[in-house]
Amino acid sequence: MALLKRVGVADQAKKYPAQLSGGQQQRVAIARALAMKPKVMLFDEPTSALDPEMVQEVLDVMINLAAQGMTMIVVTHEMGFARKAANRVVFMSDGQIVEEGDPNAFFTAPKSDRARDFLSKILSH
Repeated sequence: MALLKRVGVADQAKKYPAQLSGGQQQRVAIARALAMKPKVMLFDEPTSALDPEMVQEVLDVMINLAAQGMTMIVVTHEMGFARKAANRVVFMSDGQIVEEGDPNAFFTAPKSDRARDFLSKILSH
């Protein structure tokens, strides 16, 4: 129950998965992973299948995990989240590492043309 509380779904503990929203299901999945006491958590587009209104609740849980010292490797297109939560950014294109480094440097002064092009398209919205 403590882990469900940690990810903000303790009030949903008696429900079946089909009775939960996508964001709640994702947070329960995070709680299940935390039950194994991992040193590192891997996330591959954790918000990609969620309703846009549910995205922030999952990102908030992940930001809290990062703040509590959880090491996470996250594949994401959520640039605001990456900028806020990351202590290192690795930008990939076509399966190759194009750029890596400090998030502030990456988002304010990317070194590669490919990263600049990507960020200009993503951050202009």
